[in-house]
Amino acid sequence: MGKDALRYDQMVEDALRGVVRTALAQAAEHGLPGAHHFYITFETDHPGVTIADHLRARYPDEMTIVLQHQYWGLEVEEERFAVTLSFNDRHERLSIPFEAVSAFADPAVKFGLRFERQEDGSPAAAASPSATNLPEEAEDKPASDPAQPAGEGAKVVALETFRKK
Repeated sequence: MGKDALRYDQMVEDALRGVVRTALAQAAEHGLPGAHHFYITFETDHPGVTIADHLRARYPDEMTIVLQHQYWGLEVEEERFAVTLSFNDRHERLSIPFEAVSAFADPAVKFGLRFERQEDGSPAAAASPSATNLPEEAEDKPASDPAQPAGEGAKVVALETFRKK
């Protein structure tokens, strides 16, 4: 086994994406309890993302959705999730691979995760249980309005800090 055989950075990212998957699966099965709501930012140009053409045109790189009061048909699979949201009184179905998710936050408990691509294209994750500092106005936005990217101004520790160069 070579010294580079154990990819802890990849293991941690997989585990953190599992947190997102589990949170969404619980919401799909039981609904969102109390004040919990999710801000999910994803790369719209990532392979496997399925969104309406007009949404892709408006958000060619990245989009943030809010799952709070108005979402329907949340389905969670191993590699992706799908949900129907209302955009300008039009229901649109979105299907998003977990690999496309760049940020996830639950402002009700000040929890946030950020997944970033490194210069070489490999993923790196950052997390903090109190990472989300959303603008006040973002907390009142309806599900149809993309919010500010989750975790802006957050205190997160990038995994890059711990990698051997």
